[in-house]
Amino acid sequence: MTLLIGLAIRSSAVLALGLVLSACLAKRSAALRHRVLATSLLAAALVMPFSLALPAWNVPLPRMIEVNPAPTDALLPVETRAMETGTPGPPASGGTVQPSDRLASARTIVVIGWFAGMVVTAGPLIVGLVRVRRLAARATRVEDTRWLQTLASVAKRFGLTRAIVIARTDSSNLLATWGLLRPQVLLPHQALDWSPDRVHVVLCHELAHIRRHDWLVQIGAETLRALLWFNPLAWMVCARLRRESEQACDDEVLGTGVGGRDYATHLLELARQCRRPGSTWASALPMAHPSTLERRIAAMLNPRLDRQAPSWRAITTLALVLLLVTLPLASLRAGQAGPAPLSGTIYDATGGVLPGVEVALVDANQDRWVATSNASGRFELPAVGPGKYGLEVTLQGFRALRQEFELRDARDWDRAVTLQVGDLRETIVVSASRVTAPAPPPPSGVEVVRVGGNVRAPRKVRDVRPLYPAAMREAGRTGVVPIEAVIGRDGTVSSVRVLSAQVHPDFAIAAVDAVRQWRFTPTLLNRQAVEVVITVSVRFDLEG
Repeated sequence: MTLLIGLAIRSSAVLALGLVLSACLAKRSAALRHRVLATSLLAAALVMPFSLALPAWNVPLPRMIEVNPAPTDALLPVETRAMETGTPGPPASGGTVQPSDRLASARTIVVIGWFAGMVVTAGPLIVGLVRVRRLAARATRVEDTRWLQTLASVAKRFGLTRAIVIARTDSSNLLATWGLLRPQVLLPHQALDWSPDRVHVVLCHELAHIRRHDWLVQIGAETLRALLWFNPLAWMVCARLRRESEQACDDEVLGTGVGGRDYATHLLELARQCRRPGSTWASALPMAHPSTLERRIAAMLNPRLDRQAPSWRAITTLALVLLLVTLPLASLRAGQAGPAPLSGTIYDATGGVLPGVEVALVDANQDRWVATSNASGRFELPAVGPGKYGLEVTLQGFRALRQEFELRDARDWDRAVTLQVGDLRETIVVSASRVTAPAPPPPSGVEVVRVGGNVRAPRKVRDVRPLYPAAMREAGRTGVVPIEAVIGRDGTVSSVRVLSAQVHPDFAIAAVDAVRQWRFTPTLLNRQAVEVVITVSVRFDLEG
């Protein structure tokens, strides 16, 4: 959740920069301001992938609120409290679950709330796409010579070579452009009665949208707004992006030689005929949107406005500026510099949580803080500051674990620890007398680690004793063979290897042959059979 909050903050900074730059360019063309806003939206969308790909730039932040309000002596290491009180310090208990439970509940609520808000925000866009698609599928393709000749003329003027379809729909209030690979200009059913001048104005405006790829930019902006629905900056950028795109297309129409007053007259008449071209068609780009009409007409009638399209040099400079701002923001990692409680969850190899696990935190000065995991496997240690630490985790039946790590980012204070089933150890002594009649070998001693919790240790059901090699006995040689074997899930010994290269091959072969024939009951972890490692030490001795 901390990562998502950080990404939201960094994307907000990029969007805010885009709004500021757009405001600073108020006297420049609407096309340039549109590029500024579109580039800032793209940069905000790239914050997440850049954050995952770029190395972290950690910046510590001062802690404003004390995390643990416990008395001072409760935060001291165990050894320090023992010296001050003269009695052994009790371990810090990990049995209190309310903080971690509240945190988990808060995270769940935040995720559900974000998803619900995204669905509500994206709903009109998705519904609009479906409606426009269905309406376009039922639309009638315009074959009128007047429209087609005007389309060809305007497309040639704008340098468009893609196939553009003009379609008349059943709707009386839809005049818009939509689509990417095969764009369509959707007209209301009364469009065939328009005058040639109005046909020219409409096609100039709509083809300007197509040439500028405004539909793709606006759909991308609406998608990002759905993801960042809680951020008012995303809503502001989307609204201004749509407004600037319409004004930029108006400038393109005026650039073809259409007079401002004539264009304003046509736009007012279109707005009167298309009375509801607003949010109903959010997935398209309606030409006569009422919310922007007054501002657009004022801009048409202002001869002093800059209507020049931005040059590639200006667009490249703008992209580089936003990229230079986005990259440091994406790699920025802010963390609390002050102490915070170290918490985490203990798991076994099957993913189950382990209660009653003793956890000890050791710092560079060998001071120790101790806690025990609760019924849900959570543990919580007192507040500690950034630095290098060692985490020691022990539980009967599992391998002891010591984990070295460094606390830097805020997320480092929440750990996940997985314990493996403990090793079995067995020592076998194979003895033989130096005389012809061998003395009976002493019984083998089996030492198995104690297990607890959900672990059931294996029990040997078939024991095969190693035989003393005759050649080694006649030569009067002795030796010790350290062996590591794996007890499979079915209780058989699946692999055996000698751990030392200083063992005579005759001793190694005799020991390995015996161990391979052993059989055990399966080792159960949470009622599931698992593999376990057994270490065997076979000692060959001669008596007398």
